[in-house]
Amino acid sequence: MENVRHVRHEVSVRAPAAEVYRLIEEVWNWPELFPPTIHVEHLERDGAQERIRIWATANGQGKSWTSRRTLDPAALRIDFRQEVSSPPVASMGGAWIISPVSDEESLVELLHDYRAVGDDPDSLAWIDEAVDRNSRSELAALKAGIELNVHEDRTMSFEDSIHIEGSAQDVYDFLNEAGLWEQRLPHVARVSLTEETPGLQVLEMDTRAKDGSTHTTRSFRVCLAPGRILYKQVTLPPLLALHTGRWSIEEHEDGVTATSQHTVVIDPANIAAVPGAGGSLAGAKEFARQVLGTNSLATLGHAKEYAEKRAAARR
Repeated sequence: MENVRHVRHEVSVRAPAAEVYRLIEEVWNWPELFPPTIHVEHLERDGAQERIRIWATANGQGKSWTSRRTLDPAALRIDFRQEVSSPPVASMGGAWIISPVSDEESLVELLHDYRAVGDDPDSLAWIDEAVDRNSRSELAALKAGIELNVHEDRTMSFEDSIHIEGSAQDVYDFLNEAGLWEQRLPHVARVSLTEETPGLQVLEMDTRAKDGSTHTTRSFRVCLAPGRILYKQVTLPPLLALHTGRWSIEEHEDGVTATSQHTVVIDPANIAAVPGAGGSLAGAKEFARQVLGTNSLATLGHAKEYAEKRAAARR
C-alpha cells in the first residue's frame, strides 16, 4: 500500500489575487523570488499545459526534476506534477491556489502530495522536512516580495562581454572546470567543487579583494553545455542579500562572445559595515558593480587566453 503524504501550507498576502497568480506563473523569476530555486526553464507550452525543468535545493542538497503544470488563471490555480522525481522522492505533486479575500488581500495555499522511494520512513521524514522548509521559505518570500517590494530599489542587473578568437567549447570548458580556478585565476584563493549529479555543481570559493582580504561564497551551478552556466549564491558576501548570475557563450564565424550577467539585491543592513560601499544604497550598488564586474571580466580574460592558446595550437 503506497504511503502518500498530503500537506498544506498557506500565507495571507496584501495584494490582489491576480498579481499573486502572475508571479507564481512566471517561473523565470523564481530564482530571484524563491530562495530554494536555482534555475527554471520552460521545455514546452501548449495553452494551459506546460512542462518546466526546475533546479532547486532541498535540505541543502541540489536537486533537479521536470514537472507538468496546468494553468487556470480563471480559477487562480496552478496544478503541478513531477514527471520523474529525484530520490528519495518517488512521486510529488500539488497545487498553488490563490483565493481573493478582498480587492487588496489574498490567501495563498500551497498543496503537496508525495511518496518516498520504497515507502522508506527515514526518506519520508527527509521529504517532510524539505517540503516544510521550502514551502515556508517560498511563501514567506512571496509575501515579502509583494508586500515590501524588496526587489525594487535594491536590485541591480548588469553584464559584461568580451570577444574571443577561439572555440565555444574551450571557453565553456574553462568556465565549467571551476575546480581548477585556484590555479588559473589570481583572485581565487581557494576553491572546492563537487558534482554528484552531472551538470549540477556546488562551488565554494574564497575570493581575494584588492586589500588582500578574502570572502567565502557558495553557489549552486546549473551547467548547460555548450553555451550556458547559471548559478545562485547561497553563501553571500556581506553586502548582498541575493546574487544570481549567468555565463553565456555565443558562437560567431570569427569566434565567440562570452558574457557574464549578474542580478544582485543589496542588503541595506550591511551597507555601513562594508568598506568601499560609501554608506549609501547608490554607493553600495556602484561598489558591487565594480567588484563583481572586475572579477567576472578577469575570469573571462583568462578564459580568452586559454581558448585562444588552444586554438593557436590546433592551427
